[in-house]
Amino acid sequence: MEGQVSALIIDDEKPARDELAYLLKGIPEVNVIGQARNGLEAFNLIKQTSPDLIFLDVQMPGLDGFGLIKKLMGKKVRLPHIVFATAYDEYAVQAFEVNAVDYLLKPFDKVRVSKSVARARKSLESNQGRTERIEALLNRLEPAQAPSPVKLLLKNQQRLSIIDSDELVYATIEDGIITIFARDSEGTSNYRTLEELQAALNPERFWRVHRSYLVNINHIKEVVPWFKSSYLLRMKDRRASEIQVSRAQTRRLRELFKL
Repeated sequence: MEGQVSALIIDDEKPARDELAYLLKGIPEVNVIGQARNGLEAFNLIKQTSPDLIFLDVQMPGLDGFGLIKKLMGKKVRLPHIVFATAYDEYAVQAFEVNAVDYLLKPFDKVRVSKSVARARKSLESNQGRTERIEALLNRLEPAQAPSPVKLLLKNQQRLSIIDSDELVYATIEDGIITIFARDSEGTSNYRTLEELQAALNPERFWRVHRSYLVNINHIKEVVPWFKSSYLLRMKDRRASEIQVSRAQTRRLRELFKL
């Protein structure tokens, strides 16, 4: 295949789109022809432009990455080469590797992005069938999908708000009171202990990183090395909260994120 690879960036977070666009600008083989903020925008853009390659966020509100692929397949739209972008969903990463599907972990790394582009070019040149691998990936992930997210009550002054558990960024306990932090809201919970809250949530997604903190793996923005081989997690709430990983959980952190 000669010439540039046409690519779309699909992610609901503008900073992530900007970061990836900046890295791709340094790779002359790639021509980014558009960006989409959600699955529906992406579906229309893919139909209009028929890109060679898409960088696809897995977790997006509404039509997520996997939902977009199912919609493309259902409407018989030609699948481009797909590089999935994920914020450390351990099960999804395992599924990508088993099915030889390319993925990037957030935050993005220049060398890894370059390798993904090289793999995409090689796949496009050899015209390897990707649809079978994608279907196998979806079939593998389908049974593991959690049931409808648990609804959580947030009390803030006189207001009572309801959120889906997937919106929970992290929860913390202090003086016997649990506070839940979502992307754009926060409030106290009617759960009495973090153990009780954790038991109600998807164990693949919610991780007790410290005796006082329960985090949603999908809302970890950055892993920050700290002193004496310890780490902080920078979260995706509006405060960009930093949470220390306990020494007892450091090993799982290394395994989870391949540190």
